[in-house]
Amino acid sequence: MDGIHDLGGKQGFGPVPHRANSLSYLPVFHEDWEHLGYSLLFLGAGELGLFNVDELRHAIERMEPRHYLASSYYDRIVIGVATLFVEKGALRQERLAELVGGAYPLALAQGPGREARTGATPFEVGDRVQVRDEFVAGHIRMPGYVRNKRGVVIHRTGHAWPFPDAVGHGLQSPSEPTYHVLFTTEELWGEGADSGTVVVDLFGGYLLPA
Repeated sequence: MDGIHDLGGKQGFGPVPHRANSLSYLPVFHEDWEHLGYSLLFLGAGELGLFNVDELRHAIERMEPRHYLASSYYDRIVIGVATLFVEKGALRQERLAELVGGAYPLALAQGPGREARTGATPFEVGDRVQVRDEFVAGHIRMPGYVRNKRGVVIHRTGHAWPFPDAVGHGLQSPSEPTYHVLFTTEELWGEGADSGTVVVDLFGGYLLPA
């Protein structure tokens, strides 16, 4: 899903402040209400079993673009959780409007997901791979800037996980391995890019042998 959330490699947003290779002990929450987002997440996904984390990610991706950009990190979590509570039938949108004293905007409607791929041979460290050249209307955990690019597997994670494109839409999925794939900046953004490398975590279902 090439949504407003997929900003990797995009220009026009200015530099990203960061502390490379250092730990930050800044507070997790900056406002008293922000912990509500995580509380509602664990209530819905854990205690009630209404949705999974990829469904929440997709609900946030489905926010109207202007609404998404105008919202803070924890705003988006609250809106995503509220959307899923309504979609799963645990809460009425009219009740939300009553509580806030006006319209409560939720995420846009969800489209269909896709089934997980099965039967692929796992990759090993050192294998050259190519990211599938595909556009997905629904949830996907592959950043758009690596689409159709070639890299090298430098690590295979010790755990397998359900395919996000499926479980993000409430579909069942077998677990599959995930990989750390190393790309050169020239491969990602052309010869005019500063020389360097980028490591991207990718599910096996997004990869082909190069």
